[in-house]
Amino acid sequence: MSEEDTQQDDDLRYFVRIGRTDLDGTKSVERSLSEMNGIGRRTARIIAERAGVDRTATFGGLDDEVIDEVVEIVENYAEETPDWLTNRQRDFYTGETDHEIGNDLQLTRQHDINRMKMIDSYKGVRHKRGQKVRGQRTKSTGRTEGTIGVNVEEIREEAAEEAAEDDE
Repeated sequence: MSEEDTQQDDDLRYFVRIGRTDLDGTKSVERSLSEMNGIGRRTARIIAERAGVDRTATFGGLDDEVIDEVVEIVENYAEETPDWLTNRQRDFYTGETDHEIGNDLQLTRQHDINRMKMIDSYKGVRHKRGQKVRGQRTKSTGRTEGTIGVNVEEIREEAAEEAAEDDE
């Protein structure tokens, strides 16, 4: 490796922390951001545009000021975007529109599912039973009882036992 490559590796941050999530600094800005819960490819592209960063640039190779700007834009994403582009519109408890990211999104989803289960809504009952919730087909898919059919290992064992009995 040349001196430039080793110098670039020294400047590279392998982990970039946003909130409570560590992002891979060796990947592009768009790909690293989209690995975070609550941020997809479209949102990552919008964040990169607002920060004035090339979305294909290596995330860990950016300057600290630029990374801080990206972190700030991610944290204030809901305030700067239209309501239809957020993932938490008209919250049940507060009535506000927000964009959840990271572990907060998982906690909020779990609270919503628990609320549906408590009030015995249709979706809550489906969640309780472990069935599909969004109207998917259940006649032929989603079977979790185990396989129905012939177990090949049992047949091999039985054939080996019969062969051993025939030899005697």
